[in-house]
Amino acid sequence: MLDRIDIHIEVPRVDYEKLSGDRLGESSDAIRARVQAARDIQNKRFSSNDSSDIVCNADMRVGEMRFCKLQDEGQSLMRAAMSQMNLSARAYHRILKLARTIADLAGSEEIRSAHLADALKYHPKLIMIYFDTVIRMRSKKGKISSGVG
Repeated sequence: MLDRIDIHIEVPRVDYEKLSGDRLGESSDAIRARVQAARDIQNKRFSSNDSSDIVCNADMRVGEMRFCKLQDEGQSLMRAAMSQMNLSARAYHRILKLARTIADLAGSEEIRSAHLADALKYHPKLIMIYFDTVIRMRSKKGKISSGVG
């Protein structure tokens, strides 16, 4: 079931100091402008390529994956992720679409390895690997009890 969801993210607890400080985050207007610019890029991309039923990267089919070409470093990263995470073809395409969207949000014509790395970190298998690693590390340090008394 998790394979049907594009983005998974762990939302950690926020420390009081971060919430109560004077630090300002990015404004909603700035975020809205960046998202609209990315949507405009996608609209232009698909309207000029006989893809009238596609309005955003998430709608891409295999034929439109040509817009998700990776540089050599990105190909190496994706090859390693496919192997280590045992990703399906569906997961491969979803990660590429998400990386394309991240690149669009950054205003980049190319998907860079940083965009791909960001997309990979939202995949459920990577999250599961992360949690398994954290649990193993904590249990080795004796911070997690086995529940056996």
